[in-house]
Parts: sequence; C-alpha cells; structure tokens
Amino acid sequence: MKTADLGEKYVMKTYSRFPLTFERGEGMYVYDENGKEYLDFVAGIAVNSLGHNHPKLVKAISEQAAKLIHISNLYYSRPQCTLAQKLVENGSLDKVFFCNSGAEAIESALKLARKYGSKTGRQEIITMHKSFHGRTFGAVTATGQDHYHEGFGDMLPNIKYATFNDFESVKNTVTENTVAILMEPVQGEGGIIPAKKEFLEQVRALCDEKDILLMFDEVQCGVGRLGTLFAYQTYGVVPDVMSTAKGIAGGVPCGLMMAKEKVAEAFVPGDHASTFGGNPLATAAGNVVVDELLGGLLDNVKEQGAYLREKLEEVSAKHKDLVKEVRGIGLMQGMELTEPAGDYIAKAIDMGLLLVGAGKYIIRFVPSLIVSKEDIDKAMEILDKALG
Repeated sequence: MKTADLGEKYVMKTYSRFPLTFERGEGMYVYDENGKEYLDFVAGIAVNSLGHNHPKLVKAISEQAAKLIHISNLYYSRPQCTLAQKLVENGSLDKVFFCNSGAEAIESALKLARKYGSKTGRQEIITMHKSFHGRTFGAVTATGQDHYHEGFGDMLPNIKYATFNDFESVKNTVTENTVAILMEPVQGEGGIIPAKKEFLEQVRALCDEKDILLMFDEVQCGVGRLGTLFAYQTYGVVPDVMSTAKGIAGGVPCGLMMAKEKVAEAFVPGDHASTFGGNPLATAAGNVVVDELLGGLLDNVKEQGAYLREKLEEVSAKHKDLVKEVRGIGLMQGMELTEPAGDYIAKAIDMGLLLVGAGKYIIRFVPSLIVSKEDIDKAMEILDKALG
C-alpha cells in the first residue's frame, strides 16, 4: 500500500494534505518518494531553521541520543541549562520554562498571567483580532478568529479581543480586571501582518502604567526569523513574557516561555510542568540552532530577507491585477492576492516549489534561515510562472 493510502486509511484527518510523501532532505531541498526535487520555502511551517540534514544538527542529535534522550524535569540536564543560559544572556528576560510546542508555550504564558494576577484578583487577558495562538483550549480561545472556535462549544472565560495596530481599541478594551495583553509582533496565520513600532511602544507604556503584563507570541516570528534572535529585539520593545517554539530546535519538537523575574516567581513547584519539555535531545538541538544564529546566521536573515522582499515586489509588479500587497519582515513574508491563493500554491508545488498559505488569499514565504540569493532567484522564477 502506498504511503498516502496508509495515511488516508489510518491517520486522523486534521490536515488537508497535499498528495506528496517526502523521504529525505538536503539543505533547502526535499525529495519525494519518486525522487522529484522540491525547493522548500515552507521549512516545515517555519520550523527547519537550519534547513534539512544540517551536519552540526545531525551530529548533536546523534551524539545526544547515544547518551541520554529523556530524564524528566525531576533533574537537571546540561543541554537544557546551557540553552536557558544562552537565551537569557542574549535577551532581556530572566527565566525560561521549556515545553514541546507553540500551543504549550502559549498555555504556559496564559497560566502564568492568571497566576500573577491572582494576588490582585485580576483574570482578564486581552488578545488581538486576526491573531493565532494555537489549537489547545486556552490557545484557541486566545486566537481572535471565530472560525477556529466553531464547533467546540464555549471558549474559556475572561479573554477579550482588541484590534491589532489600533492603540485606542486596546486602550478601550482594558478594564480593572485586565492582567495581560497578548499579541504576535508579526501576525502569522492572520495574514503576515507586522505590528507598527509605535503601536507596540504605546501598548508597552499602557501596561507599565496599569501593571498589566505585555506578552508576545513569537512562536512563528521569533528565533531569528526577523533578523534578530527574538522578534521583540527587532522592535526595541521588551515584553514581560514571551513564548516561542517552531524554529528553536531546527525540527525537533521544542517550545519555551520566558519571563521577567518578577513575573516568573509567580510560578512555584506544582503550578505548571511538562514531562518531555526541554529534554536533553531537544535542547541539544536548540543549542546548535542558537549557536548558528549568533554565529552569523542572523546576518544572512537580514541580507536574504531584504533580497526576498525586493524580488517579491518585482514579481508583484508583473502581476498587478493579481497581487494586492507584499508585506512582512526578514524571512517572514506574505503576498496577498485578489483571488484565493490555493490554486497558485498548488501550481508552484507542481513546478517544484513548496509554498504554504496564511489565510485564504495570502501566500506565505518562510524558508529556512540558510536560504541563499540563488535559492530566492529560483523560487521567484517558479512563482512568476505559477502566478502567470
């Protein structure tokens, strides 16, 4: 039986999958079971930061697997503590909680905010319309898009929504019961919409004034994707709590939540946990990713991000009737079309370029952070043909 047939028969249908089965990858390329080559501008949905089969990543994972894969958080492990040190010393937050995914990282932040607010009785958390924060109940309630809520009954209480990039909307949504404001510096599933710097600065000032926690969801836009280790560093606005995942371990499941000391101390033993979170295998991989980012890869993101944007604008100019706008930061770019993007993505895939959407009308470009100008040129050539 073919792999796709096995999947159709035995795997729960929670994804609309393309009829492709991939067997191996190398750098920016993946190869299906028939040997066909595809240039990968999806990167496992912004996960494979170092591309496929990166030698340092493979070596670290292999060596760690031969030593210790899992020991639980009843004990310390060197890879976890070392990764925590690097994240703290290269940012502005003080403590790290490790988990396994973006949704878990957001759940951790939501719980921490509620626990922090318990001393004053505040429970309300404000998030943004068009946001996306994950699939678990807390994360999906925080997601400001109604279609993600449909069919699941009542969402969690005390979560309200304001308009992204509209400070007056946020200010008017705040009440005496507000403990936290959660947002993505760049909205991902909502359509690749960057925050305005002034908006983040205004919300930061409001949070300082009212003792409200500012929480950033960097699950997709963090870990170097904007050209800085953390997305908040691109804006120069420091949150009190930050969650990230996706690219942190180059494809090994890993998520984390960071917080300032005064907030982190709200959690005490027993308040929150993750059995697999920050295990030696995942954090060994995470150390390689962070080392590569700090060792020069961030410069590549800035250079190639600017080049990708330039080339997307050139393609856009050739298809003015179809392309409405190009937007994004670094290697997180989106092209909004006047027609549904699905058919155009499928055409590109047929021609050997993996792309993914971000909403009905947006083509998303989130290649691995090792991408080169040659890769971008080839991708734009295929995109141009697909749009034509």
